[in-house]
Amino acid sequence: MTQQARVALITGGIGGIGTAICQRLAKDGFRVVANHHPAEQEAADAWRQERAADGMDIDTIAGDVSSFEDSTRMVEEVKNRYGSVDVLVNCAGITRDKTFKRMDHGHWEAVINVNLNSVFNATRPVWEDMLERGFGRVINISSVNGQRGQFGQANYSTAKAGMHGFTMALAQEGAAKGITVNTISPGYVETAMTLAMRDDVRDAIISGIPMRRMGLPGEIASAVAFLVAEENGYVTGANIPVNGGLFMH
Repeated sequence: MTQQARVALITGGIGGIGTAICQRLAKDGFRVVANHHPAEQEAADAWRQERAADGMDIDTIAGDVSSFEDSTRMVEEVKNRYGSVDVLVNCAGITRDKTFKRMDHGHWEAVINVNLNSVFNATRPVWEDMLERGFGRVINISSVNGQRGQFGQANYSTAKAGMHGFTMALAQEGAAKGITVNTISPGYVETAMTLAMRDDVRDAIISGIPMRRMGLPGEIASAVAFLVAEENGYVTGANIPVNGGLFMH
């Protein structure tokens, strides 16, 4: 690290994977800001207190990343607090699973807005500053289901596949300016959502994973830590699978 800590903004930062990323980057010396939806203010306050109790000074900021206007406001507020956004991790995401026969436009639009449009909404306000400074790291947290598709997830699989298309295009635009843009595609990860599954459903999923276990949030965070490191600045446009061998290509 240089004399002044790099600033990292993590969208969806108080979720299971987001929390692990925030904690790892804070441990590695970054000034971390965790984004949360405005409706999650009470949960975010409790989350920040829990991190503080563990000795981590992680800031939080409200922002609806499905809105370009609110994302722009959020980024400007982070820059007002800390001067810049050096690292952006796009980790916000939701599911609205339905077979396509039962999926209505609302199910489609909600997932596309939060999972894919948010990537534009959060990245666009930081991009020009990164170009001017000659440094930036953008990491998009996609999914194995964006690589292989998933029954009942036409909306989610589309959004997650689109994230990597964004990564590959933007990586080319930033490469000569010291900016890397990469994707991480996790498989099934132990979070509150997967831990709440029925045992038979969970066991069926695990039986299909060659490593015979779900991933840990910290394993996703380790991949993020690799990509944000200044010494790994030659890695760009990549899609790193962290899926226990569930999907290979």
